[in-house]
Amino acid sequence: MIKSSELVLAGDGSLYHIHLKDTTLADDIILVGDPGRVEMFKSIFESTEHESYNREMHALTGLYHGHRFTALSTGMGCDNIDIVVSELDAAANIDLVKREPKATHRQLNMVRIGTSGSLHSEIKVGDLVASKHTVGLDGLLNYYRHESSQLNEKLNEAFIKHMGFDACFARPYAVDAGKELFEKVSGGMHHGITATAPGFYAPQGRALRIEPSIEDLNEKLATFEWGGCKLTNLEMETSAIYGLASIMGHQALTVCLIIANRADGTFLNDYHKEMKDTIVKVMERLGA
Repeated sequence: MIKSSELVLAGDGSLYHIHLKDTTLADDIILVGDPGRVEMFKSIFESTEHESYNREMHALTGLYHGHRFTALSTGMGCDNIDIVVSELDAAANIDLVKREPKATHRQLNMVRIGTSGSLHSEIKVGDLVASKHTVGLDGLLNYYRHESSQLNEKLNEAFIKHMGFDACFARPYAVDAGKELFEKVSGGMHHGITATAPGFYAPQGRALRIEPSIEDLNEKLATFEWGGCKLTNLEMETSAIYGLASIMGHQALTVCLIIANRADGTFLNDYHKEMKDTIVKVMERLGA
């Protein structure tokens, strides 16, 4: 039996942070960062069966063209992803009453639809990038026991050699997208390697009052290429989603709407329509 201090539940018996159970969780999950963005799904779903709110986590389960989805906000950063993906897996694969793993594994499909900054001028604001691979600069997966086969060690070694990070930085890790999800969803999008940073400013090469310790971070990232894929974009969640999904036996994919082009300095301020169009496109491909 898993102790109450380890498997933490809310008063209604759902997972403490995400407020979902196995019965209120769909197999196909759309992860978004902004809790307010889940409201958008109310105008997309034909019907809804569950809604809950807790801190950054806003969950909504419903039907789109007869296909069941759960939309769930995560907030920003890999620390939040650690909570969200761990609790999604617990909702699917732990008996919350008996507090023990279920005998049969339930696989989830997790698609993050988010925003990101492009590192290349040819990937314009308003474009979509599907992350074929990710490299994590956050270090989260180093805290989880896993098999090397669950990651992409060849990509990671090439990335570490290219970047030449100082030993004081967390060791990066690399993970592939879920193959089935990538093939089903990514058509017509840019394909690339997404770097996940542990912050928004210096970890993504931005300087306000304090200079970053790596002056040419974005230039180094932009010149990395592996297996025919460039390192295309920077964001803050994908590596943790891919890494945890891989070692827990789930499928994961990130599709990012590019709202900043770091190469030419452009930014898309109002992207409400583009984001809604992206969500609909992804859900239609998932439900096909």
